[in-house]
Amino acid sequence: MTRTTQALQAGDDRQGPVPPGRLNLAQGTALYVGAVLGTGVLALPGLTAKAAGPASLVAWFALVFLSVPLAGTFAALAARHPDSGGVSTYVRRAFGGRTATVVGWWFYLGAPVGIPALAFFGASYLERSTGGGWAASAGYAAGLLMVGFLANAFGVRVSGRVQLVLSGSLALLLVLGILVALPYADPANLRPFAPHGWPAIGPAAALLVWSFTGWETVTHLSAEFAHPRRDIKRATVGALLTIGVLYLGLATITVLALGSASGTTATSLASLLALGFGPFGTILAGVIAVLTTLGTMNAYIAGTAKLGAALARDGALPRALGRGAEAGGLPRRSLSVVAAISGAVFIAAAIAQSDVQPLVLSTTACLGAVYALGSAAGARLLRHSTRWGTAAATVSLAIIVILLVLTGWYMIWPLALTVAALLWCARNRPESTERTTSTPTGEQTERPHSHKPRISG
Repeated sequence: MTRTTQALQAGDDRQGPVPPGRLNLAQGTALYVGAVLGTGVLALPGLTAKAAGPASLVAWFALVFLSVPLAGTFAALAARHPDSGGVSTYVRRAFGGRTATVVGWWFYLGAPVGIPALAFFGASYLERSTGGGWAASAGYAAGLLMVGFLANAFGVRVSGRVQLVLSGSLALLLVLGILVALPYADPANLRPFAPHGWPAIGPAAALLVWSFTGWETVTHLSAEFAHPRRDIKRATVGALLTIGVLYLGLATITVLALGSASGTTATSLASLLALGFGPFGTILAGVIAVLTTLGTMNAYIAGTAKLGAALARDGALPRALGRGAEAGGLPRRSLSVVAAISGAVFIAAAIAQSDVQPLVLSTTACLGAVYALGSAAGARLLRHSTRWGTAAATVSLAIIVILLVLTGWYMIWPLALTVAALLWCARNRPESTERTTSTPTGEQTERPHSHKPRISG
């Protein structure tokens, strides 16, 4: 355990002003909301209704319910081990340096591939509002990417303030969309409830996987909380309630108000807003798209950059990227690498005018693999400290295995990264930071891994 982490845990319960550059409860909650309440709110209510009709609501309720153990697992781990390495740190403590390197590479090199997809998704909504074709869409996407990376270039405190504004504005606009559509809600639209049969709920649930990733992202920022042990759990509860209400409310009103038309468009949110605001609803939907996209990108960029610095600190990446891994530090070098990867993917996609689906599914496969090892680490690290934490981790692991099967051949991407990470380990042995074991009383003890720490740079 680093001195920084020990100091954070020791002073976690202190009351008083938030130190400069650190996150308060509201900003941390906003980062969670922004990471999980992603671009799925723009399209998935309509797409799931197309797949399963009103029965798609069962999939929404199930995914909200199943996100509780997943969020609880990462909240317990982040509060107990606040470190910018996030899931990689937990895996390192549970299974050693090589496994931690693999899981770190999954996130650090997988998430930047999905960031341009987020930008293109928001840009497409803007293009529908203003016109201009592919050229306009690519220009909007480039602008969204620039704003996301510039916000993080000035530190996590600025990023947290930006996220608070973005998430708050997004939540208010989504509530507004639900309220203006309420007068058009008709219970008769729930019949027939399962027009495509009950098995259609499975494909609908598969579509929703993208909407419920993000709980792991803020673990990389756990050491940035002024009071991690206290505020991470509170932020998780606040985010769960906010996300659950907004997702379920939006999905339900989409089916009730739009009826059979809910499954005919990927821009169901624009259709809802048009009910209450007419043509202005399309413009308002564009504004929501920008807020959603920037909020999600902001959280992922911040978490990924911090992770890269922590991996370099531990020898799992070139040491030159390690600057800024400490709490309050600004990982500009790591941020530059994330920007370079995302920029290259964006340029390739823009030139080819390609569909963003492969980018989304490749990222989902990597994040699903991260969740699996993170949950396994949680089951091991929390087994003597909190029974609910162990149970949550075990349930999460079972759920994630099922979700990984749904990603199909896109699992090739994390498998390729696994090979690359193990080759790195063979040449540059990453530090096997002490595995953590817990006594029955919950007291943490540390013992060295069998591998010697790597010294070379």
